[in-house]
Amino acid sequence: MNHPLKQHLIDPEICIRCYTCENTCPIQAIEHNDDNVIVDATKCNFCMDCIPVCPTGSIDEWRVVETPYSLEEQYEWEELPEQGELTMSDTPLDGASLDESDVDPVAALLAEAHKGAGGKSRAPDSAAKPTINLYNLSHAVEAVVQGNYRLTDEGADTDVRHIILDFNGKPFPVLEGQSLGIIAPGVDAEGKPHLPRLYSVSSPRDGERPGYHNVSLTVKREEGGVCSEHICGLSKGDTVSVTGPFGATFLLPADPEARLLMICTGTGSAPMRSFSMARQRTVGAREGGMVMFFGARTPEALPYFGPLGKMPDKLLQKHLVFSRLPDQPKEYVQDRMLAEVDIVAQMLKDPQTYVYICGLKSMEQGVEEAFTSIAESIGLPWKALRDEMREAGRYHVETY
Repeated sequence: MNHPLKQHLIDPEICIRCYTCENTCPIQAIEHNDDNVIVDATKCNFCMDCIPVCPTGSIDEWRVVETPYSLEEQYEWEELPEQGELTMSDTPLDGASLDESDVDPVAALLAEAHKGAGGKSRAPDSAAKPTINLYNLSHAVEAVVQGNYRLTDEGADTDVRHIILDFNGKPFPVLEGQSLGIIAPGVDAEGKPHLPRLYSVSSPRDGERPGYHNVSLTVKREEGGVCSEHICGLSKGDTVSVTGPFGATFLLPADPEARLLMICTGTGSAPMRSFSMARQRTVGAREGGMVMFFGARTPEALPYFGPLGKMPDKLLQKHLVFSRLPDQPKEYVQDRMLAEVDIVAQMLKDPQTYVYICGLKSMEQGVEEAFTSIAESIGLPWKALRDEMREAGRYHVETY
């Protein structure tokens, strides 16, 4: 009996074509063309040198296969193939074979990949088909800054900016929930051009203003952050080099009856803002079916605090949570979820509910524990429910 093998692959939907992995690989097992970056299975020795340098995690993908995918097949991919059934029939590559007893554990490990609890998400069935990787490092597009507005109070210890970009008529078809890359000018300490840094789009697909097709970003100034300092210091009329769009799963369902349960902190509000504005433009005066748990240290440090207050509650039910209020106990989004157990539980029971979580990775465990408690309080095993929602394109996590 011949054994299956584990093949190292790159996710073309997430890869930003920065070629850092290719430059890092000590045995030249990674190559690219104008469409994709791929791994040559006949050369890869699983040294893992490429894993930590990838800025998006797209390099950390694996499939257990009978016959390795060829270079030609990989160059044609727009998305990774699913893990398929194995018949244990073909000859594996030397050094990459697995015992038959290893197949199920490896497949299970792949299902629990790095993309948040529950593994990699699927796009909602009704979501529009996204355009991805239209522009890359060697073929970026120039955008003009239309505006740069501070979202947090001057006295706040967090400087978060709302940046509006215009592409001067060049196509940049981006959907709510997708990201783009910004290339900071200059070179790094090794004299190489800076790699793109990813930022979630915070505007609807038809633009910050309807029909204008401009794009907005929510950017926090990080001390010493080359790209964030560059972006937050931009003035109207400045130009930036942009790559993307990126992302094919964290997308808005097109079904107006879909309900959205959104949990975010800080700049993780960017995709939630795009979802809320898109839904507002779609449903008009109708109920929006959206609930948001949004956390920050103080109201002064909460992006979009003013505009959120103006959004009708029947469109978006808002739970604004603060962890550093004077003379108040610390409260985090998971605490408010538990306090609002009835609405969260009711949404979890509804097959029309889609869950979106975005923000700092440190929030993920607390939110997971809150969901576990709430789901089990109504007799639903959380992990099983979460995995069912994920497979149906209704559970999405993006943390950083």
